[in-house]
Amino acid sequence: MAADQIDALRKLPDAHKYQHGHALVLSGGPGQTGAARLAARGALRIGAGLVTLGVPPAAQMEVSAQVTAIMLLRVPDAAALSDALNDARISVLCAGPGLGVARAAALLPEALGAARPSVLDADALTAIGRDGALFDMLHPACVLTPHGGEFARLFPDLADALEMAPLAARAAILRTAARRAGCTIVLKGPDTLVAAPSGECAVHSARGDDAAPWLATAGAGDVLAGMIAGLLARGQGPYAAARSAVWLHAACGRHCGPGLIAEDLPEALPAVLASLGV
Repeated sequence: MAADQIDALRKLPDAHKYQHGHALVLSGGPGQTGAARLAARGALRIGAGLVTLGVPPAAQMEVSAQVTAIMLLRVPDAAALSDALNDARISVLCAGPGLGVARAAALLPEALGAARPSVLDADALTAIGRDGALFDMLHPACVLTPHGGEFARLFPDLADALEMAPLAARAAILRTAARRAGCTIVLKGPDTLVAAPSGECAVHSARGDDAAPWLATAGAGDVLAGMIAGLLARGQGPYAAARSAVWLHAACGRHCGPGLIAEDLPEALPAVLASLGV
């Protein structure tokens, strides 16, 4: 990680929690809250000042039994989300992990219309891929975090060429996708690419000595989405937040090593950040 990226991770000694942002992570219903809880934990561990889970009422008891420092807000529908977003202190949204495609489709018009920095993953990407009107609502403060299958739902005309392309060609394709979407895209894989609509593109290769194969586990991507949201909450731009979160995510995977499960990743962040002198 470059020196300027490390500097951006440091906290000022006299800052209060609201100066480090407030991330709202939207959750799905009962039995589907784990992914959002993982994302929320990632956002909190990476330094967001406050993190709230927006839950449907039926899931409130399930979630409250699992979280402590993470706050809860009842978000049954788009009207409730609109009311929540009247609080300007909610600076970032994370939508998709465990959200459910139908709930994502119902909430995303309000979420995207608020034009706040947003991380869109999992079910949110599927909903956007199915609805061109939602795709058209994407804005420069969004970060999309697809794996290959989700990328194909968003950009079917680019997906076939992407699958077999060498790395340089994959980067060119992702630049095209980012320009089309008008926002930053993180294409997850052993070689994770981060592209901005401006044409910038970075490659984070987790191969050889940098390999982190134990990240191939359920929930790891949800934690990454939360980590990006946490850095956005702290004031980093979409491209910078995505690049730093991808690096830290792989470093946490290497720190944990064999036996890693997704819950371990946020708990590895303190040691990884300390190793950087943050």
